[in-house]
Amino acid sequence: SPLGVVVYAYAVGIALCLLAGMFESAGAIGWLSPGQIDRAVVGVGVGAVMIEVGFLLTYRSGWNLSSTSVVSNIATALVLLPVGLIFFREPLTLRKLIGIAFCLTGIILLARR
Repeated sequence: SPLGVVVYAYAVGIALCLLAGMFESAGAIGWLSPGQIDRAVVGVGVGAVMIEVGFLLTYRSGWNLSSTSVVSNIATALVLLPVGLIFFREPLTLRKLIGIAFCLTGIILLARR
């Protein structure tokens, strides 16, 4: 089960973080108190699990290991483009337009394989 794999993988990650924290100076690892855990922290956790399960499901469905991350990163960049433009008022420059064209060309080329 992809969810079981993610649970075990994150359990190992948590154990390693706790182990590394024992060798840090007091408080250096930056533990959050329950009052500091807000929607952003929960959102990062939910997003991380969704990304991991998504990758496992794409590999299981037969996608190539080499192209899955490329397609995922390109799609993420294209989906976040309107977020940057609308919410963060980032300018749409010629350089970004050329980058978008390269991203779309890459997706097309990978789809034709």
